[in-house]
Amino acid sequence: MKPLGPIPAGFAAINGELAIGGKVASALVAEAGATPLFVYSRDLIRQRVARLRAALPERVAIHYAVKANPYAPVLKEMATLVDGFDIASGGELAILREAGIDPALVSFAGPGKRDEELRAAIAAGVTLNLESEAEAERALRIAGKLALSPRLAIRVNPDFELRGSGMKMGGGAKPFGIDADRVPALARRIIAAGAQWRGFHIFAGSQALSADALIEAQAQHAGAGGPAGRGKRGGAPAPQHGWGFGIPILRGMSHWISKRVGQALAKALEDCRRRFRKKHRCVELGRYLVGEAGYIHPHNRPQAEPWRGFPRH
Repeated sequence: MKPLGPIPAGFAAINGELAIGGKVASALVAEAGATPLFVYSRDLIRQRVARLRAALPERVAIHYAVKANPYAPVLKEMATLVDGFDIASGGELAILREAGIDPALVSFAGPGKRDEELRAAIAAGVTLNLESEAEAERALRIAGKLALSPRLAIRVNPDFELRGSGMKMGGGAKPFGIDADRVPALARRIIAAGAQWRGFHIFAGSQALSADALIEAQAQHAGAGGPAGRGKRGGAPAPQHGWGFGIPILRGMSHWISKRVGQALAKALEDCRRRFRKKHRCVELGRYLVGEAGYIHPHNRPQAEPWRGFPRH
């Protein structure tokens, strides 16, 4: 067998061969037969979530972004580890429901939601992160026809960006969310319409590897001048943040120090504790939680400890 380089960090080796969940890669490949196999390590996912919880303030919940890996056994495992889920399509909602996930723990973000997706989410009790005033009106109209009070939040397009992020989702005109200066009027509109007000969703960028950049973004999110603070004062549920914690994908890249970021977040939350009556905040992460728990084999691509499955098309 041609040498493939060092065993990835966190994985084991048995007689010099990559091992996942106590089984060497060749045994997993033989067990799968003549088909690609995806294998992820449950232990590595559990360790990542545990380290994150230890680093973050106790009051901050963790949500998993389903788009990072929607494989049902992964979702069922994540349901034992995280506090909620974020979806980006009606298909992901269906997958969560098939996996037995409570829709009340789910938020739905992303532009371009179709009416049928809004209808399914409202009927199930999912929180909608509204991306525009037009989407808000559509959601309220559909909820009226269903005779339901929808759970609505506003996705804010912040007036700052996450420095060094792989994909910038704030700091100017973007297809995601509502500009900060338009948020207060929309918040008043959906509350007056009788919706269940669920607060704000803020996501300034993804795949960030700089602790300093993340700390700066946290301060702007949570501080007195942040866009969520301007949305509704004195009684609004606090925001959900998509922090975009990055994972190194090239040699030479290093992890940011999660403990340092968590300490800075605790300070930022303490500084603005009087802004929100309800203290609930959550961070939404995807690849950071599961991306390094798998290993890509050049011929048979490994996916979950010994979870065996095939790609969903």
